[in-house]
Amino acid sequence: MRIAGVTIPDDKQLAYSLPLIYGIGKTRALSILATAKIDPTTKGKDLSSAQEKEVRELAEGFTIEGELRREIGQNVKRLKDIGTKRGTRHARRLPVKNQRTKTNSRTVRGNTRKTMGSGRRTLEKT
Repeated sequence: MRIAGVTIPDDKQLAYSLPLIYGIGKTRALSILATAKIDPTTKGKDLSSAQEKEVRELAEGFTIEGELRREIGQNVKRLKDIGTKRGTRHARRLPVKNQRTKTNSRTVRGNTRKTMGSGRRTLEKT
């Protein structure tokens, strides 16, 4: 089964295969299956064509895949253009939403701490 250009595996339960689509998480997948009255443990190969069509229509009712990626990209570009703090953090490829940058951030240059000395001090015998 294909939804929005993504092939859903036939041998996987629908509750776990629908989140393979960008923009559909576990909660949204379960709500789609509840609306379609399909058991979440059902596998893709066990669906009838009418059920497949219903799941596809419900999933495509949301903003997913390319359209969602495009929308997010436009929002980030807008933030950069108006010069907000979040926009400049995106432009510099730094953490955007108040995360700790001293130790936790993973940047393009890696996460190397440049501090003075090490934690242990050794005493030299003279």
